[in-house]
Amino acid sequence: MLTKAAKPLVKLVDRYLPDPYIFVLLLTLVVLISAVVAEQKTPLEVINYWGDGFWALLSFSMQMLLVLVAGFMLASSPPIKKLLDGIAGFAKSAPQAIILVTLVSLAASWINWGFGLVVGALFAKALARKVRVDYRLLVASAYSGFVVWHGGLAGSIPLTIATAGHFSESQIGIIPTNETIFASFNLLLVLILFVVMPLVNRFMLPEEKDSIYVDPKALEDGGADDNAAQLTANSTRPADKLENSRLLGWSVGGAGLVYLGYYFTVQGGSLNLNLVNFLFLFLAIVLHQTPRSLLLSLNEAIKGGAGIVIQFPFYAGIMAVMVQSGLAQSISEGFVAIASTESLPFWSFISAGIVNIFVPSGGGQWAVQAPIMLPAAEALGADVARVAMAVAWGDAWTNLIQPFWALPVLAIAGLKARDIMGFCLIQLLITGVIISIALSWF
Repeated sequence: MLTKAAKPLVKLVDRYLPDPYIFVLLLTLVVLISAVVAEQKTPLEVINYWGDGFWALLSFSMQMLLVLVAGFMLASSPPIKKLLDGIAGFAKSAPQAIILVTLVSLAASWINWGFGLVVGALFAKALARKVRVDYRLLVASAYSGFVVWHGGLAGSIPLTIATAGHFSESQIGIIPTNETIFASFNLLLVLILFVVMPLVNRFMLPEEKDSIYVDPKALEDGGADDNAAQLTANSTRPADKLENSRLLGWSVGGAGLVYLGYYFTVQGGSLNLNLVNFLFLFLAIVLHQTPRSLLLSLNEAIKGGAGIVIQFPFYAGIMAVMVQSGLAQSISEGFVAIASTESLPFWSFISAGIVNIFVPSGGGQWAVQAPIMLPAAEALGADVARVAMAVAWGDAWTNLIQPFWALPVLAIAGLKARDIMGFCLIQLLITGVIISIALSWF
């Protein structure tokens, strides 16, 4: 049944969904015009909001580029390639590959969203080298695990309101994670998604005649080690000796790993995006052994980062217009106006899902919606922790159809957004129903 439902959506998206760069340009125009019409701002005011915010995500853009680059370099090292291929060997058929990649992605994303994005994409490539399976659905399944990130250990909203000094502490106090991440309703929702998502993806598996496969050789990452070995054998210059020095690579890489050990064991540090990138980068340095091998892998990795570099500034401009013009607040207020005590978590979820299309940042979205949702929760006597998690889940939910977050996955996998978004639409509809029921009734 899901195969039949997915087939027309896959064809529709493949025909009409533009490249993510075109999508963000159209989204920019929609937001600019909406801010003028709906919020009664002058065109010059809106353009100023947009221009002033255009470079606000530079730091985050670099982080995301490093997610892609460091993850690629790590995966192209011989030990990690062997490890991923070994785990992929447990899948003996296309259905098993789909289920396995979904479970791995869900688990990794629940631990940390950046970790989940990279691991899911890399594992999908490893599976495609082992099993004959529709590559589009395989990558879409890897991306689908991302839907649980905001209900997991790195969820920015629940972690924010559990931290002393957060911007709404005077209003709601500090809400511990046992009322959000580890609340029974949230854990039950995560568990249900761990059961349902692999089955949904498995039953979307196209028939043989509709499947698209890839040549396993086309998924090989580089060959950096062979090239480095050849250069080592032929090197005569002192500079060549340094570039192919295992001692240099191991010394610097080892220093990075020592720091990580100290950070986690002595300082009691937690996993965040910077630490994920640091871990991936220094593991890659150690496992590639020589600087030359790492640089050859880097040259391959950086090719996929173009979308991040050009598109993220546009999303920063869109976010600025949404926030500064009041457009995001108006959307949230519209849903709050029709909510009751029982339905506020549901409408918070829906409004967050819509706002997330334009403001694809969990922390940024909470800053926009908290001043509206929290007073509404208090006025209606609703559970503040549940409302906060509703916003968190709404933010994670529509990431399934938001190319912003799919860019690193697509770059690693070598696909376009239109290749996976048809499947993601089915995932969006089914998870939307499940999350809505969980927030309303569990």
